[in-house]
Amino acid sequence: MKHLLATLAVLSSALALPALAALKQGETAPDFTAPAALAGKEFSFALKDALKRGPVVVYFYPSAYTGGCNVQAHTFALKQDQFTAVGASIIGVSLDSIARLKDFSADPDYCAGKIPVASDKDGHIARAYDLNVTERAGLKDTRGVDIDHAFAERTTFIVTPDGRIAATIGGMKPADNVDAALAAVTQLAAAKKPQG
Repeated sequence: MKHLLATLAVLSSALALPALAALKQGETAPDFTAPAALAGKEFSFALKDALKRGPVVVYFYPSAYTGGCNVQAHTFALKQDQFTAVGASIIGVSLDSIARLKDFSADPDYCAGKIPVASDKDGHIARAYDLNVTERAGLKDTRGVDIDHAFAERTTFIVTPDGRIAATIGGMKPADNVDAALAAVTQLAAAKKPQG
């Protein structure tokens, strides 16, 4: 138990390391609707609809099928049940095409059919969250396929049902980013429980 509390304390302090320009705690999260994929099937994701069910972890990542993004998606997939247990849902957002995301969302090594990912093809969602979007010409993904889109910086936002940002998590290794997001939604759930 002491180890768990110490871990939560460390993760909580890590929440104070937001991305440089990203929207901050307490600010209104920009609403968005985007084409998304889950288990290889396309659907329309709307943040306002997801927030009706509880807090949403909106995680921006540079590109499907790249080293850190693969680790992050796989870690979210492995811990998806823990997020669900505290009432939180997850959506990954990148500038990948919906075709790439359909593959990525179904890939058993990454999203594993558990984590939906949304296409922000022109970067307008990332920019609305004050994230840097940079061009990356001439790169190939881990499958050897050309990457034909810009990258958004890796930043995770915890959005509460009232549309406010409860935490901004950036500047961390991909797996640590997931752990910090889980700590944040766990704290939200604990704060919501009646005392007694």
